[in-house]
Amino acid sequence: MDVIHDRVAGLDVHKDTVVACVRVMSGAKVERTCRTFGTTTVALGQLRDWLDGNGCTEVAMEATGVYWKPVWNILSDGRFELTLANAAHIKAVPGRKTDMNDAMWIADLVACGLIRPSYVPGERQAELRSLLRTRKQLCREQASHVQRIQKTLEEANIKLASVISDILGVNGRRLIEAMIAGVRNPHRLAGLADRRLKASPKQLYDALHGRLTDHHRFLLRLHLGQYDTLGTAMGQTDRQVDTAVATLDAEAAAGQASFRALIALLSTIPGVSTLAATTILAEIGRDMSRFLSAGHLVAWAGLCPGQNESAGKRKSARLRKGAPWLKTMLVQCAWAAKRKKDSYYQAQFYRLSARRGPQKAICAVAAAILTAIYHMLKDGTVHHDLGANHFDRRPAQVRVKHLVAHLTKLGYQVQLQPLPEAA
Repeated sequence: MDVIHDRVAGLDVHKDTVVACVRVMSGAKVERTCRTFGTTTVALGQLRDWLDGNGCTEVAMEATGVYWKPVWNILSDGRFELTLANAAHIKAVPGRKTDMNDAMWIADLVACGLIRPSYVPGERQAELRSLLRTRKQLCREQASHVQRIQKTLEEANIKLASVISDILGVNGRRLIEAMIAGVRNPHRLAGLADRRLKASPKQLYDALHGRLTDHHRFLLRLHLGQYDTLGTAMGQTDRQVDTAVATLDAEAAAGQASFRALIALLSTIPGVSTLAATTILAEIGRDMSRFLSAGHLVAWAGLCPGQNESAGKRKSARLRKGAPWLKTMLVQCAWAAKRKKDSYYQAQFYRLSARRGPQKAICAVAAAILTAIYHMLKDGTVHHDLGANHFDRRPAQVRVKHLVAHLTKLGYQVQLQPLPEAA
C-alpha cells in the first residue's frame, strides 16, 4: 500500500493507560517506537509533547466509550491532525491482539490514509449534546417512576389507570395525594375527581375500591417524590440548554445562521417540536458539508437498511445501531408526524405499513424527515409538505407497474390493454 504520511502515530486508549506507537518512514524502512502513558492530565501532557517531539503530522485513535474524550481534549493543543476512528471500521485480524499490536495497526492505517474520521463536535456543541442526552435519561427515569406508581396501585387493587389515561395528570395526582394523606373511602376519593372525566361515578368507585395499606402509601409517597425531583432536574436542565444555545449563537461565525433560527426552521416540520429540533441540531450540527449527500446522513444516523448478501442470497438487512440518540428522537418525531392529517408523512406511513409493517414504515418516515432536515440546513429552504396525494401524482407508468405487482402478489394474472382513443 502507498504511504501518504511519513510521521504518524496510533493510540490504543484505555481507562488508565494509553499505548502510543510512532511510525516513521525513512526511505524504504519503517521505524516504530512504542510507549505507554497514563491517562492523568500530566501524563497526557507528556504524551502530547512526545508526539510533537517526534514530528508527527497525523495522530489517530479509536472511539472507546468516554475514555477517548479527555485524550482528545488535551492532544487537540498539539501541532498535529487528530483523527477519531470508528472501532468497527479498523478491526485487525483476530488472534494476535495486544495493546501494542493495536497501536501499531492504527499507525499503519493512518499512514496509508485508510481511516475515515468520525465526526467530533466542537466544545460548545458537545456540551449542548450532553445536556440534552442527560435530559432524555431523566425523562426515562421519570417514566419508570410512573410505571412503579401504577404497579403499586395495581398491588393495592386500585384500577386508577383503567379510568384515567394519565395517572399523574391533574385528576390522577389529586387522587394519589389523597391516598397518601390517608383517605381510604372510595366515595370520598371519587368525589375529588373532575366531573368532566368520561368515567361514571360508579366506574370511579369500583376503580378506587381497593386494599390500600400503609406499605402502599409509603411506596406511593417515595415514587411521587422521586418523580417531582426528576421534574425539577429537567427544568434546571432546560434552563441550562437555553444558556448553551445562547452561547453557541454568541460564538457563531460571521454569516452563519443562528442556532435559534435553525431550531425555529426545523420546528416547521410536522412532528418536530422545539425540543426535538434542538436535540437533532445538537447531534448533527448545522454544517452539512461533511455529508456528501442526504443518503450519507441517513446512513450515519442508522436509518437505512443494511447490506448482507452472499452467494446471491439476501440475509437479514436490519438497521445498524448508527447514532442511537438521534435515531430514537427521529422515530418519536415520525410517530408524531404520522398523526398529521393530509400530510406526506402520514401517506408514506400507511402506504409502506400495508406492505412492510408499521416498524419498517415508521423508520422510513424518520429517514424522510432527516432527508428534509439535510436539505433545509444545507440550502436554507423552508419545509414544504408534498401532501397526502403525492404518490397519486406520480407518472402513470409507475402507478400501473405498482398496481400490477400488487395484483400479482394476490395471485392474479394481469394483462393490460389500453382503451381505444376517443374519436
